[in-house]
Amino acid sequence: MSSPVSTIRNLGPASDASFARAGITSAEQLREMGADAAYSKLLAHGSQPHFIGYYALVMGLQGRPWNDCKGEEKKALRKRFDAIKAAALNDKDAAPTGIERILGAIGTGTRR
Repeated sequence: MSSPVSTIRNLGPASDASFARAGITSAEQLREMGADAAYSKLLAHGSQPHFIGYYALVMGLQGRPWNDCKGEEKKALRKRFDAIKAAALNDKDAAPTGIERILGAIGTGTRR
């Protein structure tokens, strides 16, 4: 039996929905993927990047409270987050976000 994503520390019902949109439907699947791959998948499926959300995920997968991230560890995680975000922004096959997603949804097309 699988557990909801929200059973991981620092993650709640909104996380269940966000990860499900990205095809990640269980805590076990999320743990197996790891934070970086899972966060990349979130961004590829339209979630907006937020550093706190990223490091809360990393800390949660370690069983730690989100606010336990400090100092050099936080600086290192910021570099990983920035790299994941940059890769997602450069992915031409990623799902559109923001106004691009809205324009596509109403059928007017996206900006070029």
